Amino acid sequence: MASPAEGAGTGGDTAAPRRRVLMLGAAAASTVVTIRPALAQTAGSVLNCKIPIPDPPHGSQHIAADGKLVPAQTAGSFAPAPRPVTGQEAKAMMQGASPPGFDPQAREAYVNYIRRLQHGTSGFTCYASLQTPRP
Repeated sequence: MASPAEGAGTGGDTAAPRRRVLMLGAAAASTVVTIRPALAQTAGSVLNCKIPIPDPPHGSQHIAADGKLVPAQTAGSFAPAPRPVTGQEAKAMMQGASPPGFDPQAREAYVNYIRRLQHGTSGFTCYASLQTPRP
C-alpha cells in the first residue's frame, strides 16, 4: 500500500481542500469581527435616536391621557414634551421612569403617544427599533 506522499497527486488532493477550508475559516472569522462592532453600533444608535412628542407638524397640539393629539387647552391634556426623548429615555418611560425635566404626570400620556406612532410619523422608526429584539 502506497503512502499519501508516494501516490501520484495524492498529497495535492488532500492539501488543496484543507487550504480552502482554512481560507474560508479565516474569511468567516473576519466577517464576525466586522459584524459585531456594527451590531454594537446599531444598538447604541437605537438608544440615542429621537422621538419628538408630538411630531413637528403637530407641535402646537397637546397630548391626551390616551396618547391622542388634542387641541391646546383641552381638559386633562398635557403640553408637548419639553424636548424629544431618546430611545433610551422612551424605553425607561415605558418601564415607569420619567426623564429629567419631564412632568411625571404626563409620562403615561407620552408613552401612549409613542405607542400610537405610525409609519411616516417622526419617531416611528426609533420606536420600531426599540421593539426589535437585540442579540
